[in-house]
Amino acid sequence: MKKILSIVSLFAILFSVGIKAIADGAQDALNFFNNYVKAANSYSTEVGTMYSPSAKIIRQVVKPDGTLVNVTTDTATYLKQMRLGQAGAKLRGYKNTYTNINVTSLGNDTYKVSSLRQPSGETYKLKTYMIVKKQPNGKWLITEEMMQTKVQTFLKYAK
Repeated sequence: MKKILSIVSLFAILFSVGIKAIADGAQDALNFFNNYVKAANSYSTEVGTMYSPSAKIIRQVVKPDGTLVNVTTDTATYLKQMRLGQAGAKLRGYKNTYTNINVTSLGNDTYKVSSLRQPSGETYKLKTYMIVKKQPNGKWLITEEMMQTKVQTFLKYAK
């Protein structure tokens, strides 16, 4: 009986340590996301360093009829477009507000952070997610990002 109790206790300890590690990783992923939002809303150049060079960037265009079109680009092109748009956005005071934030473990120090994004001056909210991964050096990077948008000009990049 003592042996069984010892084994059960050992499994309980290992399970709680594993759960704590997952919870700590999820909290770190959430902290990274919050830092991203702060940097993006302050037009910081730090945003560019938060993406993996090989990140998959998806802009899901919501057409007026409600249909969706995915426009995918590479990190370098996305960062170039973002830098071009930042000046105008800063002049307008454009910011995004994120709600319904949910962090899900995908395993292997990788997390999906899903939320609803509300562009400043708008009443609607759009779906968004980013997949973030902790690198061997401890740095977090965005490896995939999907943001819905109602900006129709993105359609010219659809393939």
